Amino acid sequence: MTTKKIDTTLVSAGRSKRYTQGSVNSVIQRASSLVFDTVADKKRATAGRAKGELFYGRRGTLTHFALQDAMTELEGGAGCVLYPCGAAAVANAILAFVSAGDHVLMSGAVYEPTQDFCHKILQKMQVSIGWFDHCIGSEIGALVQPNTRVVFLESPASITMEVQDIPAIVAAVRAKAPDAIIMIDNTWAAGILFNALAHGIDISIQAGTKYLIGHSDAMIGTAVANARCIDQLRENSYLMGQMVDADTAYMASRGLRTLGTRLRQHEESALQVAEWLAARPEVERVNHPALAQSKGHAFWQRDFNGSSGLFSFILKQKLSPAQLAEYLDHFHHFSMAYSWGGYESLILANQPEELAAIRPAGGVDFTGTLVRLHIGLEHVEDLLNDLEAGFARLTR
Repeated sequence: MTTKKIDTTLVSAGRSKRYTQGSVNSVIQRASSLVFDTVADKKRATAGRAKGELFYGRRGTLTHFALQDAMTELEGGAGCVLYPCGAAAVANAILAFVSAGDHVLMSGAVYEPTQDFCHKILQKMQVSIGWFDHCIGSEIGALVQPNTRVVFLESPASITMEVQDIPAIVAAVRAKAPDAIIMIDNTWAAGILFNALAHGIDISIQAGTKYLIGHSDAMIGTAVANARCIDQLRENSYLMGQMVDADTAYMASRGLRTLGTRLRQHEESALQVAEWLAARPEVERVNHPALAQSKGHAFWQRDFNGSSGLFSFILKQKLSPAQLAEYLDHFHHFSMAYSWGGYESLILANQPEELAAIRPAGGVDFTGTLVRLHIGLEHVEDLLNDLEAGFARLTR
């Protein structure tokens, strides 16, 4: 059989007869205790508890195994571990590999809770943190230390959307520390717009709360690992009590079936909005990886196979608190909310000094207010009219 296209994989992955049992979707199997008919069955389950045998609810049920198999196939890994949210996936993936005295190299533009985890948890454990400019490329090699255990990436960058030269970073790290574990927060690409493991990364992490769930009504995290990392990642995460309820795992599996279609609409609409914004006199710059003006655009063209609905733009002026409230408080189709990836459009704003405070390396290169958008599945004309009215409020 020829290699399947990604849309076909999204529909078929994790839907073996063992998981569907005669239905279209995987079954929802809720269980803590799983019953063994014989001593031989118990021994077999115990021996295979890490390899998909029904053993105990915290190890997973058929519902969990279906999602794990699907994510493993989609991202080309050796296995997948599930977590209650994306932040848990990030924290526990790192914890699975570090010990006191180790060194972690962290991009200076990662998700703020990832930074907080480093400052407040890892350093308390005597794990040292080195921060590097998100756009450093191959020069990261100079920062790798003999005790560097984990290198953590996120591309595009949180909020400011710069795309990293990941092949150059991976090559430089491998040259200095072949055994270091390279991880990436791959949420923006939903695990399918960027094939992290094919680019030499060991563990691809997602807040499946975003595009996998797709409807802003559940939280889950995933980590797909290669063969050298999956056993340690899975066992250490299990020891730290990481698990997901069966209903949420089912919702994530169901979300996969429409992920390709949804992402194409998010991409198409977001590009239309981004291009419209780029032509606005109020806008200094649009940070969308698919636009030539966006930092790292050439790397996005080379390494990614599409874009999602999340991007940001920078106003030429820095809005006063009153202006910002007047701007944000009156949108009709853009809601103010944390997270993103659902069917609805969202808007948030940051002042340059707020972002500078969460950029331990690299800083910021703008002085105007930054606005982050997630473009949902509404009609683009309605979204543009809403944004037009927002700009009009700034001139009152």
